[in-house]
Order: sequence, then structure tokens, then C-alpha cells
Amino acid sequence: MVAMSIDPALAFNGVSLTFANGTRALDEVDLEIRPGEFVSLVGPSGCGKSTMLRLAAGFETATSGTVDLASDHLGYVFQEASLLPWRTVARNVELPAELAGVPKAERRERARDAIERVGLAGFEHHRPAQLSGGMRMRASIARALTLRPEVFLFDEPFGALDEITRQRLNEEVGNLFVRDGFAGVFVTHSVPESVFMSTRVVVLNGQPGKVAADIPVPFAYPRDPELRYTAEFAELASEVSAALRGAKQEARA
Repeated sequence: MVAMSIDPALAFNGVSLTFANGTRALDEVDLEIRPGEFVSLVGPSGCGKSTMLRLAAGFETATSGTVDLASDHLGYVFQEASLLPWRTVARNVELPAELAGVPKAERRERARDAIERVGLAGFEHHRPAQLSGGMRMRASIARALTLRPEVFLFDEPFGALDEITRQRLNEEVGNLFVRDGFAGVFVTHSVPESVFMSTRVVVLNGQPGKVAADIPVPFAYPRDPELRYTAEFAELASEVSAALRGAKQEARA
């Protein structure tokens, strides 16, 4: 586990957000994610999970409180791969570095390395329409890797994939986490996914979102796929599910 003396890579301090239409998305959220932590956010629909990622990335501004990001090296993977259809995999992957002004030779080297790391070597010249859903999501992850993120945000990226592909990508993102040591924040509706991937699972209750539970996950990395079928995993997943049921009941109250 990460030593608590390490300064947070990302911190939400008393964060509330009310949209212009009057919807209260978040209410006094306090949460810290430190380097070397991978935190999953679970909770009912509309509880502000994705909103927290948008706040961290600067896409939204808190109504009150502060969101503190320790590094400008930020990666963001969206629910959809959002690849440009007229660009090849290689040209899609190098786009963020291109927009950041990274010299051509360096950004192409970064793209080659990222493509290899996500298992897309050999598909560099394919266009998105020629790829499966899982391959498109791998390209999206590779694109974010070119910025060498110290904080990596994942907004439910695997929700539309079949279970086998989803589990494989869980394992691959876990391997990236082990290698790079970034601070990860992962939004998901899947309890098993949250437990398998994370060092902590944070449960949010319903609108406006608040932290209802913060559950540590003790399993060591790298995580064997067979972990999902152990009694210890089932027990922890049951604990997260119970906290999630409580959050949903509070949301309906």
C-alpha cells in the first residue's frame, strides 16, 4: 500500500458542483489519490462519478471547494474511443503529442512505443473502421500514454465491450499501472471490475454525489486472472456491493 505521507497526485477538497440548470451533481466531496494508487469510483447513475473526472481534467469548474492536480501530465480515456476516422492508428495515437507541440520524430517514437505496449503492433496503418471495439479502445489508451501521464483518468472505457475483452483489458491496464506507477482513477458500474483493478474502491451515493464508502483492496500486483474466482475476492466484492446498495437506497430516499 502507498505510504500516507506521500503528497496526493489528485485531491478533491470540499468539492461541490451545481450546474446552471440547478442540478446539484456533487456535495462536499473530499477524496485524495496518491501516486501509485488506483482508485475506482462506483455508484448509482447520476451520482457524479464522471463529473469528478471532468473536474480533475479542467473540463468543469467546481461551484465550491478545490480540485488540486499535482502534475500537468494527465491522461484521459473516455467512454467512447473517439478516434478520428480518417487517421490511421499511428496518426490517431500521436495526435495528443502533436497538439502539445512535441517534435515529429519524438511523437512518432512515443506513438510506436505506446502502440506496442497496448498490443496493437502490426495495426499501425489500419483505420478505426477496420478495428474491433477492443482494439479501438486499446488505441485510445495508447493515445493517452503518449503524454506520459502521472495521473490517468478512465471514464468507464470498457462498458460496451464483451466480458472476455473487458477482462483482458482490465489485466492489460493493470500491467500498465504496475510498470508506470501513475495515479489512476477509474469510473465503472461493475463491482468485479472495480475490485480486480484497484487499490481502493470509493462508493458514491446518489445525487448530489458524496463519498459513502472508501474500501481498501489488499491484493498484490500484478493480479492473476484467477483472482476473480477466489473466496477472498468474492468477500470483498460483496462488501462493495453492500455499500453500493446502501448508496442506491440513500439516493432513492
